[in-house]
Amino acid sequence: MKLRSKSSSLVALAFVTCFTASGCSVQADNKEGKEAGQQDTTSAIRIVVNSLGVIFPEGMNENNNPYLAYIERNTGVHVGVTLPPLNGYDEKLNVMMTSGDPPDLLNTSSPSWFINFVNQKALTPLNDYIDKYGANLKAKIPKEAWDNVTVDGKIYAIPSLNEVKGTELIYARKDWLDKLGLRPPRTLQEYTTVMKAFAERDPDGNGQKDTYGLSILERLGRTSPFLGAFGVQMNAWYERDGKLVYSGVLPEMKEALAYLHSLYEQDILDPEFPLNKIDVLGEKIASGRVGLYSAAWSDTRSLIAANRKNDPKAEWIPLDFPIGRSGKHGVYSTSNVRSYNVVPLKSQKAESVVKFLDFIAGPGQQNLKLGFENEVWTRAGGKLSIRFDEHIKQGYRGIYGALADTVEPDMTRDRLKALGEPFQLYENLQQIEGNLMENRFNGPPTPAMGKHQVKLSKLQEETFTRMIAGMSPLEEFDDFVKKWKEAGGDEITGEVNEWWRDNGKQPGK
Repeated sequence: MKLRSKSSSLVALAFVTCFTASGCSVQADNKEGKEAGQQDTTSAIRIVVNSLGVIFPEGMNENNNPYLAYIERNTGVHVGVTLPPLNGYDEKLNVMMTSGDPPDLLNTSSPSWFINFVNQKALTPLNDYIDKYGANLKAKIPKEAWDNVTVDGKIYAIPSLNEVKGTELIYARKDWLDKLGLRPPRTLQEYTTVMKAFAERDPDGNGQKDTYGLSILERLGRTSPFLGAFGVQMNAWYERDGKLVYSGVLPEMKEALAYLHSLYEQDILDPEFPLNKIDVLGEKIASGRVGLYSAAWSDTRSLIAANRKNDPKAEWIPLDFPIGRSGKHGVYSTSNVRSYNVVPLKSQKAESVVKFLDFIAGPGQQNLKLGFENEVWTRAGGKLSIRFDEHIKQGYRGIYGALADTVEPDMTRDRLKALGEPFQLYENLQQIEGNLMENRFNGPPTPAMGKHQVKLSKLQEETFTRMIAGMSPLEEFDDFVKKWKEAGGDEITGEVNEWWRDNGKQPGK
């Protein structure tokens, strides 16, 4: 297969369009495994959650499975679940929020979506409900996470926590390195040499130029280690002269974009990157067209495992993070809040929603993280053992567990180690956590973010993509900075620094 030419990629980029998510509705409430009389219909709630892309076993769905039945039996809350399409997810939530009969719980990972509806006074303050019905939530969610969902003293969401502190590290095909006589790279210059060889020297030995030196995702996804070599990350705030400055307008970002553009110009970077959704990138990895990329810590048991299955000779190894000319390196750190669970002001079911989430965060956490004991896992002599086939089959449980995830370090360690040494999941996290770049703004999303963040993010994504793909000159970066500031960036910066001052973060205060 020949690589798509740059010209055709640019045409595709120019004409790519956004699609609005199709309609969705709450499915029937009949569920297997429920005991008659367990649910009080006055406690019935309708929830809208992210499917996480999981697949249900045959005969089951989001409203008919043992894990939802388990939650309902233990809470007395009857739950109707809607899973909107992943593409356009937040847009679908917008439609639901503005309807005359919104659901009782909506889950989003977007801070700007959350604060936008706070600004509109469309969400229910949850303080009293949490005090009465959220003992586990109060015990397991730290103050800094509550601070992220509190505006003027009112809690407008129940946060789900990020179990991991970072996501990305670079994996490469060691068998390709060995075949081409290359050592694992360490500096950014060495990385460039390796990626150029992977693109040009036929590492898969099929006589065709059909491999990429580097492939990334649309919207500059999976670029974090390369940005880190320039001392910057996407969507972060760094201290400069006692003030917080947005990463996207820093000179270091311009340098990072220039580097990625140079990879594109040398035919090292996948020219189709503007169209690479995760499933597209996954297919390229699984089919053996990619031998080096910034992987998620869990990719070793998904995308990389798929490639190993297709090609038993494939040997993947983690690499040290690339070091830039100034000695900088690292990857982005995740926010402590993974997602926001909100209750529309029109809902009358805040009590039941809190009870539902409190169980997930508390007594239900182990089963929702590990699966049912003796079905998915057992423990003997203090060591956890997992039946991998059942772990995968029952993976849909994560849809519910992710709604009120908490940080359980011992459980995380035991689970990841039990999933098998070939995947190196726990070791991947350890490597990432030793190379995090701190985002200095960790407060709640500001009011101006609710007004401007969506359009600013779109402006940034489009501008940066065009610069890398050569559709706009690198000099356009300065024009982007001006537009970003005028379109609300300065207002956001002012609010971020007000938070910075109020929280005593400035030196000498």
